[in-house]
Amino acid sequence: MAALATLATETQFHVLAVDDSLIDRKLIERLLKTSSYQVTAVDSGSKALEFLGLNGDDEQRDSNPSSVSPDHHHQHIEINMIITDYCMPGMTGYDLLKKIKESKYFKDIPVVIMSSENVPSRINRCLEEGAEEFFLKPVQLSDVNKLRPHLMKGRCKEEDQPSNKRKGMEEIVNSPGRTRSRYNEGLEVVLSQ
Repeated sequence: MAALATLATETQFHVLAVDDSLIDRKLIERLLKTSSYQVTAVDSGSKALEFLGLNGDDEQRDSNPSSVSPDHHHQHIEINMIITDYCMPGMTGYDLLKKIKESKYFKDIPVVIMSSENVPSRINRCLEEGAEEFFLKPVQLSDVNKLRPHLMKGRCKEEDQPSNKRKGMEEIVNSPGRTRSRYNEGLEVVLSQ
């Protein structure tokens, strides 16, 4: 029994959940914990950057990646994935995604965007910028179950990462999930252009 508990601890992934809505934040936190993830939840993109040790204001003034010290917060805090709401005051989930993907230290961390709004151009833009998934709210356990392959990829970073984006978008269009059918037609139009 002790060996099983040790194994579970060693394989537990740490997810940073970002949502300005307390209800949605608690929901995603509960779903992630139910799926055995360690969760840190914050209510804004700027607090997410602060937690990661990236100062958003300094990065806007100085885009030199060497200005972010590797032995700041993220040396001892391992985040395996970030899941963020799209529409938040101040910094959107898309803005947070861009900051993460521009970061020298966090660019390989999988980012998932959530939104209650079904806007195909927004979905496409987030996926093109590097989001691994785009979930329509309310997020369900079946959505959370789709995260583990992305976490495993993040642990052993694959070399062909850029070529997987189009494939990922096609999988979303063809997904039988309950949230996907609401925007399949719109996303097919975007993908066919």
